[in-house]
Parts: sequence; C-alpha cells; structure tokens
Amino acid sequence: MIYALIAIGSVFTAACAQMMLKQGARRGYSPWWRQYMNGWVISGYAIMFATMVVNIWCMHYGLQLKEISIIESMSYLFVPVLSRALFKEPISWRKGLAIGVIIIGVIVFFL
Repeated sequence: MIYALIAIGSVFTAACAQMMLKQGARRGYSPWWRQYMNGWVISGYAIMFATMVVNIWCMHYGLQLKEISIIESMSYLFVPVLSRALFKEPISWRKGLAIGVIIIGVIVFFL
C-alpha cells in the first residue's frame, strides 16, 4: 500500500514537471537552442527522470507492472487540473467526463 501512495506522489510530481515544461515553452528565446536549454526545461526533465527512478523502485519492492500502469493513468487527472489552476486552460465537459471514467477505472482496479 505504501508503494502505491509513493507511486501516486510520483505521478503528481511528474505532472508538476509537465507544468514546468509548459512554462519553459511559453517563453520566447532569441537563440533557438535556448528554448531547450533553459532552467524550466532542464528542471522539468530532471524531475521526470527522478519520478521514473521512483517508479522503478516501487516496482522492484512492491508493485507489479499492471498496478503501476494503472497508477500512471492518474496523470490524465492531474495534468488537466494543474493546467486549469496554473494556466487557466479550460476543461470541457468531455474532458471532465473522461477524467471521471479514469477515476472510476482506477478505483475499480484496486477494489
């Protein structure tokens, strides 16, 4: 159970890293390569790498691949909610319905 909670935290952290990547992409940079070599992008990818290591650790010590795959699907919940909160991106009713179906699927899987 503790490994599932750690994996959920890892998925949330990866969603936050995606927000950092979006923030880095929103800025304009004069040399083209600076778009890929700025603090937001480098930090975002470093955090994504760290979450991958945490997920591998969770699989090694307590979770099966099928469980971590289902937990990873929670990113479809975290990313739209964070993008709404941070970037004011709209969540349509279809996206909301899809998020609800994903949440129900995760709950049913772990019952």
